[in-house]
Amino acid sequence: MTTQSFPRRTFLWVTVFAIAMGFLETAVVIYMRLLLYPKGFAFPLAPIPSSLILVEILREAATIIMLLGIGVLAGKNAISRFAWFIYSFAIWDIFYYVFLKLLIHWPESLMTWDILFLIPTTWVGPVITPIITSLTMILLAILILLFDGKKKNAKLNIREWSLLIIGSLVLIISFTWDYSIFMLEHYNFKDIWTVPSEEMLKISMLYIPRMFNWFLFWLSEIIILSGIWLYWKRNR
Repeated sequence: MTTQSFPRRTFLWVTVFAIAMGFLETAVVIYMRLLLYPKGFAFPLAPIPSSLILVEILREAATIIMLLGIGVLAGKNAISRFAWFIYSFAIWDIFYYVFLKLLIHWPESLMTWDILFLIPTTWVGPVITPIITSLTMILLAILILLFDGKKKNAKLNIREWSLLIIGSLVLIISFTWDYSIFMLEHYNFKDIWTVPSEEMLKISMLYIPRMFNWFLFWLSEIIILSGIWLYWKRNR
């Protein structure tokens, strides 16, 4: 494997782009916190107009589309496009927290709770958890790009994809577990789809994180890392 096989120029510019996106995300969140949390961000959440929640969900969706776009433009085949997407996503996420810490001295620690995502429901967890996830994504992305540069198309096989997908689903459950349990304490699962959005929004504003499901989180990491290890072992 030679250094020429690794797309260093593309790696540099995708990294710069993802860091810039991280700063942009930080700026948006700082503006929102100044408006909604002038005394500092804390749970329970401040009342948010439903129209603003819709805008925030669409903004998150637009962010994912932008990162997907970078993957499509930077990659030369399906597996490299996937690698560039998860790499840019991970760099964006890590530097989002780096810039928050530099600009407003938040989070107080790596164990500080944060809202991570709103699609399809609210994701919450200690700040260290998305950082660990992002580092795992960077590891997988770099391995794919290294092997793809050597073999021209180092695809993941079915077993490796299965482990990555299963691990990712378990990861999502770990992030949504506490909030989902809270909402199910107020609504039956079969009735939750018929509850007026305004009523559900009022209840969600009462949510305070209680317990992060570390078992599911570490289980997901083990499953995902197993898939990465199999991929490395097969291609090394």
